[in-house]
Amino acid sequence: MTKSDHRYIRNADCQYFPCHKVADDSFFNCLFCFCPLYWLENCGGNPGYREGIKDCTGCTLPHKPGGYEHVIERLKQEIGQRRAKHHQEGAKGDASPGAPMDEG
Repeated sequence: MTKSDHRYIRNADCQYFPCHKVADDSFFNCLFCFCPLYWLENCGGNPGYREGIKDCTGCTLPHKPGGYEHVIERLKQEIGQRRAKHHQEGAKGDASPGAPMDEG
C-alpha cells in the first residue's frame, strides 16, 4: 500500500485525527472513518461494549495496512451469506424471486 493508493487516505487536518491512539500515525488510514463493519456482530476487529452499545474506540483494524482488504473481504463474505439465505428462502416459497432482501 502506498499513499497514492485508492485503498488509502490520510486526513491529518481532521479535528479528530488520529481518532484512535496508535504508536505511529504515519500510515493511519482514514478511508473507513466510520467502519462499514460496525453493524456486524463478528466484524473481525476488537470492539468493546458500553451499556450494550458497540464501542470501536480501541479497534484500529480498518486504519492499519491491510485493513482495506479485511473490510472488503468481510463485506463480500457477509453479502454472499445474505444472498445465499435470500435464495434459500425464495426456493422455499418464503420470498418471491426478485423480492428485495431483508436488511435486518
